[in-house]
Amino acid sequence: MYNEQSVPLTSPHKLFIGGEWVDPSTDHVFDVVRPADEVLYYRVAAAEAPDVRRAVAAARSAFDNGPWPRMSHAERAPYLRAIAAAVRRRGLDISASWASEMGIVYSAAQGRIPRIARTYERYADLAGEFPFVERHAPTAGGQLGLLVREPVGVVAAIIPWNAPMTLMTHKLAPALLAGCTVIVKPAPEAPGSAYIMAEIAQEVGLPAGVLNVITAGREVSELLVRDNDVDKIAFTGSTASGRRIAAICGERIARVTLELGGKSAAVVLDDYDVGAAAASLASSAVHMSGQVCSSLTRIIVGRKQHDDLVDALSQTFSMVQIGDPFDPTTDMGPLAMHRQLRRVEHLISLGRQEGAKLAAGGGRPAHLPKGYFIEPTVFASVDNGSTIAREEIFGPVLSVIPADDEAHAIDLANDTIYGLNASVFTNDNDRALEVARRLRSGTVGHNSFRTDFGIAFGGFKQSGLGREGGREGLLAYLETKTIILDGDPTDLDGDQSDP
Repeated sequence: MYNEQSVPLTSPHKLFIGGEWVDPSTDHVFDVVRPADEVLYYRVAAAEAPDVRRAVAAARSAFDNGPWPRMSHAERAPYLRAIAAAVRRRGLDISASWASEMGIVYSAAQGRIPRIARTYERYADLAGEFPFVERHAPTAGGQLGLLVREPVGVVAAIIPWNAPMTLMTHKLAPALLAGCTVIVKPAPEAPGSAYIMAEIAQEVGLPAGVLNVITAGREVSELLVRDNDVDKIAFTGSTASGRRIAAICGERIARVTLELGGKSAAVVLDDYDVGAAAASLASSAVHMSGQVCSSLTRIIVGRKQHDDLVDALSQTFSMVQIGDPFDPTTDMGPLAMHRQLRRVEHLISLGRQEGAKLAAGGGRPAHLPKGYFIEPTVFASVDNGSTIAREEIFGPVLSVIPADDEAHAIDLANDTIYGLNASVFTNDNDRALEVARRLRSGTVGHNSFRTDFGIAFGGFKQSGLGREGGREGLLAYLETKTIILDGDPTDLDGDQSDP
């Protein structure tokens, strides 16, 4: 039964534009459905073209005329710290919304809250550490060269449904520090985190128009990408959608950051215990029901170890508790939506048709007749050219691929259009580094699934453009300007960001 009182949002029927909750231009809504029981969770206002234009105008005015980009970075930093504190206070609401909307295990969502809050604090720290203004000796005349990094302008942050608060944070935190204004466009399936962030923006007193939140479908969202008043698009989602966004941005030379899909490889070398590898790989594979772009889904192992690794993975998966994400005994919840379940089931069927051996899982758990549940699945003897080895499945499905030797394993790992993540399993640190340097991937871990937004995250090849997280992630929200003066100004403040 739909019960709006159970939803931790104050105004899901409105849009957040210009610092206020405003009525949408139509009464159109999106239904947000709980994937664990297929019950309506709440309805959220659907933005249409006039709402997009209104949000862009609010962000544009706030950037061109408002105080935010004219503050120093040191003046903006306390707002980021206030947001961090508010995220911690709203942690239970964020976690409940996340688990209810896309099925992440509630305790896992709670575990992410401190990291999300720390991201805002780390960017606040950069206010005093990052060289926003650098002095240089001119090489072609003049007495003083300044390399100045200024805010890129109005940013449209387009957020997917799998990890909305986390992925929004890695766009919003650096954009705010830089002095940008932002329109957040969450996925219709999981808008709750963006609405909570809008409530936080009001609570901490962000100036009007600095943060705007609208939920829209694909066609209306494209209006954001096409709008000349939007200086930059920051998108996380599928590679297919990323290609479309990149093409549109290319037409008008808009700035763009794309964090896209992956088909990431784990290379298990012959000196590593297959039981330990299986335990690590299985644990990461069920996180968020495998709905993680950087998940290690292609397991490449020597032929002599192949069968033992398949058996170990199958045994580990057989012990995974699948069920209600709010049940403390649950290890893995449902997939996020019906269409995602249908896609995963189709690709599992296709894997069998193309000759891979189904070693574990592959169907709906017998005890869960309702909800978008799928068993964690292992395929053995997978051909690296097959569909399940080429396409991103976005579910808890592992393909184990036999390799002739180490060189062949590296070739198999690199034989993909993607390059988001990878890992090397070996007891030899030198060997790990050598193999890691040969893998065409934005991140390479050692003996585990690893990513680190505190350093940088992003992909090679069709896994994206640019990086998110850390100093690298801040650069994406800055334009570089060279100023050449005939002498020192009397008041050179290295922390000024006035565009």
